[in-house]
Amino acid sequence: MPPVAITMESNPLRLASDRRLNRIAGPSALIIFGVTGDLSRKKLMPAVYDLANRGLLPPGFALVGFARRDWETQDFAQAVHDAVKSYARTPFDEDVWEQLSRGIRFVQGEFDDDAAFERLAETLKELDASRGTMGNHAFYLSIPPKSFPQVTEQLRRSGLAQQADGQWRRVVIEKPFGSDLVSARALNDVVESVFPPDSVFRIDHYLGKETVQNILALRFANQLYEPIWNERYVDHVQITMAEDIGVGGRAGYYDGIGAARDVIQNHLLQLLALTAMEEPVSFDARDLRAEKEKILSAVRLGKDLSLTTARGQYSSGWQGGERVIGFLDEEGMDPASLTETYAAIRLDINTRRWAGVPFYLRAGKRLGRRVTEIAVVFKRAPQYLFAESQTSALGQNALVIRVQPDEGVTIRFGSKVPGAGMQVRDVTMDFGYGHAFTEASPEAYERLILDVLLGDPPLFPRHEEVELSWRILDPIEEFWATQGQPEQYRPGTWGPASADALLARDGRTWRRP
Repeated sequence: MPPVAITMESNPLRLASDRRLNRIAGPSALIIFGVTGDLSRKKLMPAVYDLANRGLLPPGFALVGFARRDWETQDFAQAVHDAVKSYARTPFDEDVWEQLSRGIRFVQGEFDDDAAFERLAETLKELDASRGTMGNHAFYLSIPPKSFPQVTEQLRRSGLAQQADGQWRRVVIEKPFGSDLVSARALNDVVESVFPPDSVFRIDHYLGKETVQNILALRFANQLYEPIWNERYVDHVQITMAEDIGVGGRAGYYDGIGAARDVIQNHLLQLLALTAMEEPVSFDARDLRAEKEKILSAVRLGKDLSLTTARGQYSSGWQGGERVIGFLDEEGMDPASLTETYAAIRLDINTRRWAGVPFYLRAGKRLGRRVTEIAVVFKRAPQYLFAESQTSALGQNALVIRVQPDEGVTIRFGSKVPGAGMQVRDVTMDFGYGHAFTEASPEAYERLILDVLLGDPPLFPRHEEVELSWRILDPIEEFWATQGQPEQYRPGTWGPASADALLARDGRTWRRP
């Protein structure tokens, strides 16, 4: 069927608000390497459809899959259709699907197959002519990092990385960005030898979440919080990413990676940077990165890592009324593995704003429940007006930013208990995105893919941020490598005893989300 001529002005799916904000992608094609994987099926392909359904993709947008599977284009189109039906956030619309499906293509081949990349080049040339993609191509590497060098070299050799005047070529890579500082630098050298730095988009999907972006709005659009966002009023900060599941079928990937490399090095250190950074000159990518890099470069580890870090592995036991196996018993796991499924660290930030304020980061699997949050815990107010018995149930004020699953913000403060006497205890005020806004929050990959197509980089870390994060984590990993087996903890709890001791030494306790 020939393409239907639909102009941007006549596109009925285009939203007025997005038109005003000019957040609609121009002519372009997205090429996904690794389209048969779970990330592509559950996240990327549904996100593309959701963008199309919201009117944020051009009518001639093209989606190309590259994989070794023996598929024809119609097979790939059916796979996209099934993924959209199962995982898309927005309702299925036959007209939207019909328009999107006209731009779907598939190229079969291995990464070492020169002829396959020649076929990919011919396919994109055909789409430039038939769909009007104008040579604007984004290559999404949803593949293991070990394959990045081979694929980027093939893109260079086949001319696909080269752009003429008026065109753009971009590459998108998923974490992990290396396994330490040395490998991160090597990976960056490979990718940036083919694509210029401004054309490299490193995906950290946490940065696409609405609540993470709201940290900037909460801090800098309000007068209420910024004056007390400093060492004079803040006692400490806790950043938590807890999962209530085990490694499951990811044992082969997870062994040798662990909780610290998997989420602290990227997700949690990015949350720390956004929480602690100074106000940027603007929301331009360069200005945002400059402030995040200042914070990451000012992070300091404890002198004795045995006292300021903790790690553990979940054992077998009961969780949620179900008997679950331990980490070392997971299918495909090395029974002698030293990989941690729980990690906690104390970090200090050597700046005037944060001097003396510890930041506690923790991440783990098989914990009490699934939650990601940032808790800014404030110092206690002077209690000279109150008898000790009147405030015995009063904790510390806290502002908690809930990243997932129940996105929002909670403020904990003291209030008088109704009655004749003066008793003060903790109460909370709660803001939830789902209650406050009628608009559904876009999925993180929607925002990130759209930013790639627009060439809008604020949410993507550059290699400087990646390297600074590894500088923080590498000494911890090197220390842990000398410490033998991680401490065991029961499923459904909040980690090993050493994690509680880490805070107890400072006279503090972990929050129970």
